[in-house]
Amino acid sequence: MYFYELAILSSPLSTLTYHSDLEIKTGAVVNINLRNKNSKGVIISTCEKPEFDTSEILEVYDSFYSKKQLELAKFISTYYICSLGEALGVMTAYSCGYTTSVVPVMGIKIGEAQSGECQGVAFLKATYSNPILTLSDKQTDALKFLKQYRVSLLFGDTGSGKTEIYMQYFHDMLKEGKRSIFLMPEISLTPQMSHRLDMHFGDRVVMWHSKLTPKQKKEALQKINDGTAQIIAGPRSALFLPIKDLGLIVVDEEHDDSYKSSSRPRYNARDIAIYMGKLYDVPVVLGSATPSLNTYVKFPHVRLKGGHFTSKKEFIYERSVENLSPIIMDSLKHNLIAKEQSIVFLPTRANFKYLICQDCGHTYECVFCSVGMSIHQKSRALKCHYCNFSQAIPQVCSECEGDSLTSSRLGTAEAVKVISQEFKDAKVEQFDRDVITTSNKLKKALKRFNDRETDILVGTQMLSKGHDYHGVTLGVVLGMDNMLNMSDYRAREKALSSLIQVAGRSGRKANAKVLVQTFNEEFFKTYIDNYEEFLNEEKEYRKELYPPYKKLCRILFSHKNGAKAAEAMNEMQESLQKVSNTCPPWSRVEIVGYGKCAVERVANKYRFEILLRADKSTDIIKAISTCRNQLAEIDMDPIEFG
Repeated sequence: MYFYELAILSSPLSTLTYHSDLEIKTGAVVNINLRNKNSKGVIISTCEKPEFDTSEILEVYDSFYSKKQLELAKFISTYYICSLGEALGVMTAYSCGYTTSVVPVMGIKIGEAQSGECQGVAFLKATYSNPILTLSDKQTDALKFLKQYRVSLLFGDTGSGKTEIYMQYFHDMLKEGKRSIFLMPEISLTPQMSHRLDMHFGDRVVMWHSKLTPKQKKEALQKINDGTAQIIAGPRSALFLPIKDLGLIVVDEEHDDSYKSSSRPRYNARDIAIYMGKLYDVPVVLGSATPSLNTYVKFPHVRLKGGHFTSKKEFIYERSVENLSPIIMDSLKHNLIAKEQSIVFLPTRANFKYLICQDCGHTYECVFCSVGMSIHQKSRALKCHYCNFSQAIPQVCSECEGDSLTSSRLGTAEAVKVISQEFKDAKVEQFDRDVITTSNKLKKALKRFNDRETDILVGTQMLSKGHDYHGVTLGVVLGMDNMLNMSDYRAREKALSSLIQVAGRSGRKANAKVLVQTFNEEFFKTYIDNYEEFLNEEKEYRKELYPPYKKLCRILFSHKNGAKAAEAMNEMQESLQKVSNTCPPWSRVEIVGYGKCAVERVANKYRFEILLRADKSTDIIKAISTCRNQLAEIDMDPIEFG
């Protein structure tokens, strides 16, 4: 009889003990009975027979987690303070069920098979002939620089040719028989990047993301397991695939917040990629036109200034609240007359962000969340963007029965409506998550725009996500002041980065104008063409207070009973304070603040929080481990404070 410690996949439970007549290897996936239900577990270690009775392992599957995957899961579990089962739940196991019969593709010669970690599986080594890919002298020097370091930053302006450098690095890995992971922040980036990768690497590329069908995922995993897939590209889930012979990890748009998971485990894929580089002993390249201050300070960087484009860009600033002003409408009109394309950026979806009664000041909030509901006129509803609750748009105020209901904070749908009414012959499209709901819709929308079937594209952050728009000569940017005034220590960085990224979508083939609505012209004007100067100045503001010089941790408490959530917060805050008081000054954890969350209620649960600060993450982890309670949800290195 053998006894094993098991982690239950995707479960918050600690490891449990089971027995079996079989000798099972560490990392194997097994079927067990837990609370009268079949569940999947992972063998973590063997153990001595416990004093209590144990249940038997029902079945051993043909899949397993490698030693390095287990080590990575243990790091995620420790650093992000979650269970080992939750950490393993984000990963994809190796499979022993795949055969090695592979049809060679053009440019690849099947070499000697390298045996994998389970009997009967082989991973193919391949020699590779490099197709034509010409780098400029600056790009060649940048690539040489990146190859000197284990972790490095490619700090390149929009259009400076970062993607070509990545692809040449991929080519070099293929020559060595190594595979590469190419991370992108969102699925919305994959269509155009997929096309570029396919042009150069063909069947050697596998795109991986959540919108793949089960059949597509199975085919992708088959290619990954048998060795034909040598470049694996996609958003953060692509990082956790079972990849042998890993040689390189590239994290594009490393500054993007979507690399951070909003549910347990609350990991940051960029930071996990850096840890994996150390674990697998492979180089990691972080790339961005607007890198995060954390990355800029921590790692060596190579600077690529300018771009392939000879066109010029003129910035015009308008002191105005967020609206489609006469200056904006006139600029759009002139661009339409000239038969040129425009993009309009707003940070808000729907028609309007809020519905307010001018007579009594009543604001329509979600009945389950303490946030204003957005107006969606197409569906004639007020919708909550937190919990998706909706209700009919009222005709009179529910408080005073007045009919002076007005809306504020312009959204994308309303902008499309107003522009379309003003320019009846123009083709105006909405480009946000309300409309672009599938990968296919995204491809078609981008194709229509690049085929010049669409004149004006109106969208949210999705507009700025690295898409290559060929003919944009006018960029309109609204809502910058709202971003700049957020209660977030990164507000300046996020606002400036967003403006640079959106502005970078225009002026690629011809001279362009970028019209920015803001009351903070001096700030944007100072740094719009010198992001590096901004980063060097921002460093001084952050020292002794915020990352990268300090570690932050946000602890969330939520419950339908607000008193219970508040009680749990107060209990943990008092315990943390006692722990902190007993620590020497150099390892002390500071309680920055605690109380109600900015959005107090979400999905009918009341929310409270504690914000911690320390010099080292290990000090925070130790403090939390001694006094964590059941309601505490840990968010290490938080990026969301609203």
